[in-house]
Amino acid sequence: MRSNFDKQLDMLNVQLTEMSIFIESAIDCAADALVHSDRKKAQMAISFDSEADSMEKDIEKLCIKLLLLQQPVAKDLRQVSAALKMITDMERIGDQARDISELILGSEQDFCIKPDGIIAQMADATIKMVHEVVVSFVEKDIEKAQQVIAFDDVIDDLYSRAKLEIVGRIKAEKEDADILVNLLSIAKYFERIGDHTTNIAEWVVFSITGVHKKENMMYTE
Repeated sequence: MRSNFDKQLDMLNVQLTEMSIFIESAIDCAADALVHSDRKKAQMAISFDSEADSMEKDIEKLCIKLLLLQQPVAKDLRQVSAALKMITDMERIGDQARDISELILGSEQDFCIKPDGIIAQMADATIKMVHEVVVSFVEKDIEKAQQVIAFDDVIDDLYSRAKLEIVGRIKAEKEDADILVNLLSIAKYFERIGDHTTNIAEWVVFSITGVHKKENMMYTE
């Protein structure tokens, strides 16, 4: 019985990793679409999000099966419960990548993002966060999860800088205000991706320690 449960837990880790790969790919394609004005990449980001939505449903079914048909001990219960929370934030990250791509596809003009600009830096940083947080879950690495949580400050700082820069460009009235407003929305989407990834990291910490500070939860039995 326990052997079967462990196999299903391993399957859960594999499916979470696969979902994270699609989420990373969605962000990566959305970033490429911005920097290189590549509408095909924007379409790919949307398709990756659709696949991630399907994966979320499969993982949810597996988690419910583990909870209802098996008899998980406290540590296992934390891991499965955390996975259920994590996939919700993963799905929302995919939604943000899709939203970015839809803005790109809906614009008649290219965004002309610099490869080394603030928005591109935000994209790279969020991709890194998503990758690291799933590694921390699979490897049960609390230190890595805490590093991801701390790294959200980097995203917040980049967003503040991006907002100041874009608002300044709007005030200068030398560029199309509509595209700059959309660019500000894109920066906000990347900032939200950082927030959702931080949420995932906090659930990783809970899965390991049984403590979730924001939710005032403690389950260490």
